Amino acid sequence: MSCQLETIRLQLRLSQIKDTQILHRLWTNDQIRYFLFDNRIISPDEAQSFVEDSLTNFEKHGYGLWLIFKRNIDYLVGFTGFLDSEEGIPSLIYGVHPDYWGYGYATEATSAVLSYALEKLTFPKVRADVDEPNIASVRVLEKLGMRKTGREVINEHPLLYFEKLRSQKVQRSCLQEIA
Repeated sequence: MSCQLETIRLQLRLSQIKDTQILHRLWTNDQIRYFLFDNRIISPDEAQSFVEDSLTNFEKHGYGLWLIFKRNIDYLVGFTGFLDSEEGIPSLIYGVHPDYWGYGYATEATSAVLSYALEKLTFPKVRADVDEPNIASVRVLEKLGMRKTGREVINEHPLLYFEKLRSQKVQRSCLQEIA
């Protein structure tokens, strides 16, 4: 399946099995894993399982994990995309290598996949959760127009929940296309 997305500065492509090693390196970075995996170092097999699940989700639902690259540079900036949920509502996830923090790449790339899910796949809404102390990620979600819907403490980690609804304008245009 080919589903590449582009922004002004970035290229996003589906994660593949061959990407497992570079993703594992990113996901085990001290600063990334702190919030992503509650500071747990995942194994290479777990990383491969995430990539395999992503590929399955692309086949079933049209979404999964994209890798983020600067245009015309083959160095991984980060990842963004969606995890499957039991409710059938995609759960937004993203992370950017610390060398690229502060440049707006997370917001730019995640905006592209959020638009893809709401406009192309016509999901009625998308959800996200973020560790409350992860102020940078909270700001990204707010910039994307996601609204806070709740707070919960799970395993002694405070989480904030966000969601974004597909706009009525998009819903009407999709209904017009079907008619």
